[in-house]
Amino acid sequence: MEKITTVASRHWKYLIILNLLVLVATVGKIAVSRKVWTANAQLILPNTTGNLDASLGTLGTLQNGDSGFSPQVNPLKVQTSILTSDALLEQVRVNDPEKSQFPTLSKYKQLFDVSPQEQSTLISLAVNGSSPEVARQRAIALIQQYQQRLNELRQTDRLSRKQFSQKELERSRQSLAQAQIQLAQFKESTGLINSEEQTKGIVTTLTTLTTAQAQAQAQAQANENRVRTLATRLSLTPVQAIQSLGLGENQDYQFVRNKLAEVDATLVQTQVNYTEDHPRVQSLLSERNELQRQIQGYITQASATNTVDGTVDTTGSEGRATLIQQMILAEGEASSQQRQAEQLQSQIEKLNKDLKSLPANQARLLELERQSDVVEGVYKGLLAQVNQSSIDAFNVYPNVQVLDPPTVDLKPSSPKVSLTVISALMASVLGSIALVLFLEGRNPLLSPKDLQAIKFPLVAGLPRLKHSKMGLRLESETDVEFQLLASAISLQPLKDRRLLVTSAIVGEGKTTVTLGLARALVDLGFRVLVVDGDFRQAGLSRSLGYTQDLSIVEQPVQLQQNLDFIPTLPKQGKIVEMVTRGRFKQSLAAAQSAKNYDYVLIDSAPVSQTSETALMTAIIPNVLFIVRSGVSDRDSVTHSLNQLAQHNAKIVGLVVNGLETRARSYPYRSHSSLVKS
Repeated sequence: MEKITTVASRHWKYLIILNLLVLVATVGKIAVSRKVWTANAQLILPNTTGNLDASLGTLGTLQNGDSGFSPQVNPLKVQTSILTSDALLEQVRVNDPEKSQFPTLSKYKQLFDVSPQEQSTLISLAVNGSSPEVARQRAIALIQQYQQRLNELRQTDRLSRKQFSQKELERSRQSLAQAQIQLAQFKESTGLINSEEQTKGIVTTLTTLTTAQAQAQAQAQANENRVRTLATRLSLTPVQAIQSLGLGENQDYQFVRNKLAEVDATLVQTQVNYTEDHPRVQSLLSERNELQRQIQGYITQASATNTVDGTVDTTGSEGRATLIQQMILAEGEASSQQRQAEQLQSQIEKLNKDLKSLPANQARLLELERQSDVVEGVYKGLLAQVNQSSIDAFNVYPNVQVLDPPTVDLKPSSPKVSLTVISALMASVLGSIALVLFLEGRNPLLSPKDLQAIKFPLVAGLPRLKHSKMGLRLESETDVEFQLLASAISLQPLKDRRLLVTSAIVGEGKTTVTLGLARALVDLGFRVLVVDGDFRQAGLSRSLGYTQDLSIVEQPVQLQQNLDFIPTLPKQGKIVEMVTRGRFKQSLAAAQSAKNYDYVLIDSAPVSQTSETALMTAIIPNVLFIVRSGVSDRDSVTHSLNQLAQHNAKIVGLVVNGLETRARSYPYRSHSSLVKS
């Protein structure tokens, strides 16, 4: 932290200028910026799922979840795109009272901020305006145009869907009608409705007809046997018997006999389909009995009136006429039952044929039904889509509702003074850091690495002084360091016992070091003369209180025992000539010849800021160079050392001033305290 403070203090002028510029820019921005009010509103998206469920037959069902947005499409983003579309905002701008201030649509769009809220169905609107009323009316206009735009898109979408679906629906309806006609025609031609039930019915009918046929054949066989028996007994054939009674030419008898055969056949067929108690069966039974009675009457009448073998047999059932009558009846029944058996056989063959063709017909029926179901499913799907078009239009472009109407805070939303101030502070801090880094990069502080390449005969370090102006009094924490420095200087061979104390820039502590070194040399028993060689500032003279109008005097001023001082005042003009033409050398030689000084210390001006200091090295070649930790910069020190080297100066030692001391100094008492004790 101390290093940062030190580095910043080196460039305080530039930092003040930078921060003043930031302050002026901030105040100017706040003063120039136009006030802006913001109208806030919220829209809510209702449930966009319809309630249409349609059965498509074999194709399944069409539910409301089968249409609408894909899971990858966010409805809020779709609505946001519509709200910020150029077409919508252009309609709003046309009726805006301040439209002349926005010649382009892109600038006008900057007034609107549309933000969909995640994990919800809300859309937040923020509309800026030059006044609260303008902002509110602009937000209302945006919402109205948005709802109108939704209605337009909804109508367009519904019409386009319906036009496309109507053509496909008519084509599908025609296909369905054709498939249904083919199915109906096939059912009518085959009589096939339910194959399983019809198969059971045919099998049952076949069983019944087979049984009836067997019974008819058995009865016909029995009657034929009876006829043969009677024919043998009477020695007559059935035809001869009929002729003997005169029934062969009786047309009524023949008609009734044929009618009886037909009724018997019909009765057998009816008994297959109905029970004995059915009215139809009972009617046929009654009709058969009546026909049999009529035949019996015809035979009885013929046998009563006709002569058989020249006699009329009236002996009853045992007579010859009775036997002929029985033979004729038996022959008629046998003939009728035989015809009945043949008809039953014909029906059985037909049913067997139908039974064999039933699987193929059933397969064809299933195929036609399947085709009809598919076409019907497609038709129902298209019909559902036609009805779904209105629902889909609201799914895609729902009727967005205003949850919170536009409201405006009376306090302007812009410019935000606090945000501007924070931005200015950040700019100040970041700019200051960047400026310091830039300046420090160009001319950084002096580091030990910068001095490692130079070999100094003497290197000493002095701690940071509590008082910057020490005067002639040494502090207890520095007297030891100055005495060590003085001891090291006393061991150095100095030409004319003169030592030039200088530094690269102002503030590195050369004047303090000069006084401290002089006092320490006196403490070591040497006679010391201190000369103020800074003819421009005369800092040493001012610190010791010599401010009167003096020139360089021939006789030194005594500061204390064995310590004299030659002061000066700040001068202007040709100071360099005073050094180069020998005046300073003569004055110094005269003062030194007056008393036999062991050391002469000259406090000079900084090397990098004057030219006379380097010229003094021709008179005083021995130089004690002072640097200060946290103050000296690399470029100034390097430039000063190079300048001294060019003038053939001898660097006797390097003093690093202002070091941080961690070790506690060893306490001791002065000589006076020891004497008193």
